[in-house]
Amino acid sequence: MSEYFSLSECDVIGFDLDHTLCRYNLKETSRLIYESFARYLVEHKGYDKDLLHLTPATWDFCFKGLVVDLEEGNLVKLAEDGTVLRATHGSKDLSTDDIIKHYGPKREWKHFNSLNTSYTRSAKYYFYDNYFDLPGALLCAGVVDMLNKRGAEITSDFWKDIVAAIDHNYNTSAFREDTGTYFPSVKHCPGRYLQPCSDAVKRWLRSMKKSGKILLLITSSHSDYCRLVCEHILGSDFEELFDIIITNALKPGFFSLVPQQRPFRTLVDDVEDSEGLPSLEKPGWYSQGNWPHLHELLKTMTNKTEPKVVYFGDSMRSDMFPACSFGKLETVMIVEEMEGEGVPRADATPSNSPTPSEGPAGKKGKFEDQGMKSPSAVSNQWGSYFVDVQKNEGEETRSLTWCCHSIHTYSTMAIPSIEAIADLPLDFKFQRFSSDKPITTGYYPRPPDSLLKWEEN
Repeated sequence: MSEYFSLSECDVIGFDLDHTLCRYNLKETSRLIYESFARYLVEHKGYDKDLLHLTPATWDFCFKGLVVDLEEGNLVKLAEDGTVLRATHGSKDLSTDDIIKHYGPKREWKHFNSLNTSYTRSAKYYFYDNYFDLPGALLCAGVVDMLNKRGAEITSDFWKDIVAAIDHNYNTSAFREDTGTYFPSVKHCPGRYLQPCSDAVKRWLRSMKKSGKILLLITSSHSDYCRLVCEHILGSDFEELFDIIITNALKPGFFSLVPQQRPFRTLVDDVEDSEGLPSLEKPGWYSQGNWPHLHELLKTMTNKTEPKVVYFGDSMRSDMFPACSFGKLETVMIVEEMEGEGVPRADATPSNSPTPSEGPAGKKGKFEDQGMKSPSAVSNQWGSYFVDVQKNEGEETRSLTWCCHSIHTYSTMAIPSIEAIADLPLDFKFQRFSSDKPITTGYYPRPPDSLLKWEEN
């Protein structure tokens, strides 16, 4: 395999939508999602109203890549070999002795092999790898704190309530029926949560299409929400940019459920046809579906037995791992945490719109000036997303995190945003991740600070 990757060599270029093509105002969206989950617990499950009140400082806890160990009621941060680097019970840090008490002298988390080889969720654990469910980690910690305060036993029962809150929030009919807190809020004021794509990104998409590339949009969002988001970020003519749009794709199953794959369905007024299609015959807008049927259509469209496909996404669980492992696709991972570690932010703001930290009328968000950490920034409590630094008697130990290891294993390359590459020529050569290259190779435009320090050491 070549040590470089170039979009000009790809026949098909696919995108996830949320947190990939569409960049969100993370602070506003995270607060909204947290409120949506918490309100459900308070109003429908009788939880304490205190869950609704957060201070800005609380957001330091929100950190992508944590695993909830449902058997112990702990949240854990894992090293690349599955050892527990840091852990909390609720929001309270566990000491080294506590971690050893829970996980033994080698600090081994016993479900690591299962998680590391499948990236699926289970009744024993749940891992937070995207910004849509991440505020749930904060809520989870808050619920455990609340149960501890009451002297109640921590069982995994509370988790059923949190899952019910997630389902209520993102239910496929919630957008249409205006239920929950999330969809009605985004519908009412999309500019507060969604960042329009820059002209550079729109030009880039058009130039790829013009040069003969097939463009795909594959999202697990339902068609009605997808339309709202795309019209806001790309304009009312967004459908012209893509050859094939697939909504309610139910990833990772879209890539991984072979041979029990789900058929594609046609849509009329955002309602799925009850009859599945036996195969995919032509480009268009579809719902559900599976990679093998799409792959067959792409072979026909490109006149190639093995068209070269790249897929851009932000989730290891839904995008990178299944697309790479089952679809054998090239994968580009969007890692906003790179910006939290010194990688310059590409300006996504079109000149006529308010800056991302501002609401629709240019008003600052509630916590904006009061120290709320962005969920993509380094956390004081959890450290870096890429490298964990532990200080012990003046000695520093650095460990690669499991998240960082996963990026190197299942992505071709990593970028902080689509904006970061939109101005580059299509034949630009990116360095790939490679097991025989330094760990910093594969990040564009540059590696995060913690990995640069890792390499120095």
